[in-house]
Amino acid sequence: QLQLVESGGGLVQPGGSLRLSCAASGFSLDDYGVGWFRQAPGKEREGVSCISSIDDVTYYADSVKGRFTISRDNAKNTVYLQMNSLKPEDTAVYYCAAVIGAPSTSWWAVGGLYDYWGQGTQVTVSS
Repeated sequence: QLQLVESGGGLVQPGGSLRLSCAASGFSLDDYGVGWFRQAPGKEREGVSCISSIDDVTYYADSVKGRFTISRDNAKNTVYLQMNSLKPEDTAVYYCAAVIGAPSTSWWAVGGLYDYWGQGTQVTVSS
């Protein structure tokens, strides 16, 4: 069974850090681009970051550049999202998603193009 499972969410104070994990089972992430998306209450889902299957090219939303870092560990079949300097506006449910191939600048943030999705993990940034 093909599955993505996110973990690492929680409650953190503004300025704090969290590391989200996206673990795959039933398939190898080596040939997949993996994206992180988030959805806050009353807002549309937005692309946060993506790592390509080719050369580990990375993409970031402007709102998280310089604060978030995406990486992958193929040996563990896992993709990570390190989130630093968190702000209250980062509060959302975070989802990881996988798509075969190499996402590009033009479409990495288009969630409808991804093949597999995790169930999401809640991130709350509040004092």
